[in-house]
Amino acid sequence: QVPLVESGGGLVQTGGSLRLTCAGSGFLLSDAIMTWHRQAPGKAREWVATMAPGGATFYTDSVKGRFTISRDDAANTLYIQMNSLKPKDTAVYYCKNFDTTTWGQGTQVTVSS
Repeated sequence: QVPLVESGGGLVQTGGSLRLTCAGSGFLLSDAIMTWHRQAPGKAREWVATMAPGGATFYTDSVKGRFTISRDDAANTLYIQMNSLKPKDTAVYYCKNFDTTTWGQGTQVTVSS
């Protein structure tokens, strides 16, 4: 059973929105520090956002005010709502449990100009 599965990526125009989903299994996302990361073509993977078990959220500067991380505890699912998307947001997006080294397959987000 894969612990985290990302979905919801796609192709969107500049200024558009997407909501990515990270479905968890085998552990409670609400007990973990959950993070979103992304990797653009030819670049290193970078941290995007974090949600702590208590609900506190943190964002990298480039997405503040545009992206919102949230969690549905009943569904054991993590989300990231991405608004006002820009071509530089194009990347494969991954969710991750901060305390593990396991990465999912990611979901591709492409923002056209």
